[in-house]
Amino acid sequence: MHNGNSLRNTTTLGSEKERERVYDTIFRLPWRCEVLISVGFFICFDSFLSLLTIMPTRVLITFWRLLTTRQFKWPSAAELCDFGCFLVLACGVIVLGRTDISLIYHMIRGQGTIKLYVVYNVWEIFDKLCQRFGGDVLETLFNSAEGLANCSQENMAFWIRRFVSDQALTMAFSILHSFILLAQAITLSTCIVAHNNALFALLVSNNFAEIKSNVFKRFSRDNIHSLAYSDSVERFHISACLLFVLAQNILEAEGPWFESFLFNAFVVFVCEMLIDIIKHSFLAKFNDIKPIAYSEFLEDLCKQTLNIQTEDCKKNLTFVPLAPACVVIRVLTPVYAAHLPCSPLAWRFFWILVLISMTYIMLTSLKVMIGMGLQKHATWYVSRCRKRKHHLD
Repeated sequence: MHNGNSLRNTTTLGSEKERERVYDTIFRLPWRCEVLISVGFFICFDSFLSLLTIMPTRVLITFWRLLTTRQFKWPSAAELCDFGCFLVLACGVIVLGRTDISLIYHMIRGQGTIKLYVVYNVWEIFDKLCQRFGGDVLETLFNSAEGLANCSQENMAFWIRRFVSDQALTMAFSILHSFILLAQAITLSTCIVAHNNALFALLVSNNFAEIKSNVFKRFSRDNIHSLAYSDSVERFHISACLLFVLAQNILEAEGPWFESFLFNAFVVFVCEMLIDIIKHSFLAKFNDIKPIAYSEFLEDLCKQTLNIQTEDCKKNLTFVPLAPACVVIRVLTPVYAAHLPCSPLAWRFFWILVLISMTYIMLTSLKVMIGMGLQKHATWYVSRCRKRKHHLD
């Protein structure tokens, strides 16, 4: 009764440093982590919109200049990169257009809840592998385009063969990644449509497996930096999967479905956000990473937005939007086709042009707004960080 607090036999006496770590884990780090991942998500979204708006426009301008001048000019590296990406995107959409989504859907739907979790995990793992390797494949294509644009007449045959080879590799890899992302979207759609709580079982099992596989391991600062960027890309891919679910509901759902879709999408995003916060909070705690590190990660991301060269370019956010773009175009094409008149042909063609033009204007406006917002935020944040460093000095 008089020996003091008996809990001191099994716990250590707290210090000011331990108190700071507790408050960092609960309050300071989650906010900075979520801001970092959200900014990364919008950078991915901006890159995705650039692929659908700016890149086709530049390709059309190049072909228009070629037709009007009637003089062939050897393309620059940027023009070769645009042409290569446009070819990959077009081939991916054509190949996915021949895919029978309903057949894959019914094959996946026949699996049990546990098997759905396993199938979704398999697609998610392959998606992450393709995303990591896809950046290297695209860099290889861009490097060959740079070499082909600046090569001499003697080495042109070598660089043409190399560019064609890299183009074929990029095309095959992007189509494979598109199939994986499409299968992942179909699996998520199957869980959402099912009425046996398959979605909640998938979210609980998948997210807690992610925590278990990351939290209790030793991570360096650079690894946590890459993991935060990977979470931004993963969140964008989940958005593409939810867009697939929305398109399928528009085409096939009967009765009131929109409220149910909004609820399920909200649950998926909230679970993803909470899991990312929990994962990074405890990763930072166990690896002694201060919350200020996430502010420095955000500063690097803002410098990447402003095209400011950093000391290590490998720390940049790498995102290849080709596979998500192929999937989004594939799933939205039937939605547009369902609202077109059947005849006459000229009237149908006219409405195709109208819908394409309206979509292009809306996407371009959205890209401009997001780009301006990212630029303003990056300028403000980098300036704020410089003032803070100058004040500390």
